[in-house]
Amino acid sequence: MIFAYNKENVGDTLLVIVNDDHAQENFVIRKGDVARVTLADDTVVAWNFFNISNYLEIQGNGQVSLTDEDIMKLNSLLMAAGFTETLTADDEPKIVVGFVKSSKKHPDSDHLSITQTEVGDGEVLQIVCGAPNVKAGQKVVVAKPGAMMPDGLLIWPGVLRGVESFGMICSAKELHLPDAPEKKGILELPFDAVVGEAFAVGK
Repeated sequence: MIFAYNKENVGDTLLVIVNDDHAQENFVIRKGDVARVTLADDTVVAWNFFNISNYLEIQGNGQVSLTDEDIMKLNSLLMAAGFTETLTADDEPKIVVGFVKSSKKHPDSDHLSITQTEVGDGEVLQIVCGAPNVKAGQKVVVAKPGAMMPDGLLIWPGVLRGVESFGMICSAKELHLPDAPEKKGILELPFDAVVGEAFAVGK
């Protein structure tokens, strides 16, 4: 679940993105300050909470974190508007330090690699990576499914050349870090970086 807020460019609206819409047509039902966004089969892909500063104090810009109390307030707004769905708190960081346990060439690509990358608490994600410098034994930055990158890109599970991929190993440029090199390649972290720890990105 992705919570996003950008008052300057979007207005006083909290965006709650719960599913990948795979570029399908969206359908919107608005009741007061709450709008439900669905696909044709009624799968909910997002919620919009308008005039959110009347209800919550949002800290940050871009992808933001909400407290359990904030989630309870959003659920109260859903109920008051007549919706039956509820939101569930998700406190796990989505952009974290990872460890590339293994990396092998993609069988159907001359530039992609298939990695097994640990992202904390023993969780290992298969991530297809196109960077030329990815290799086993690196500490890297991983955007897990449910992450929003600084440029607004949403990270969801996908399939690259027939191989499933569950996240993205990031470059300094993709993370909007100061003085990020123009040369293509993932950001390699010092080996004492702690796997699973949240990584602060630029804006």
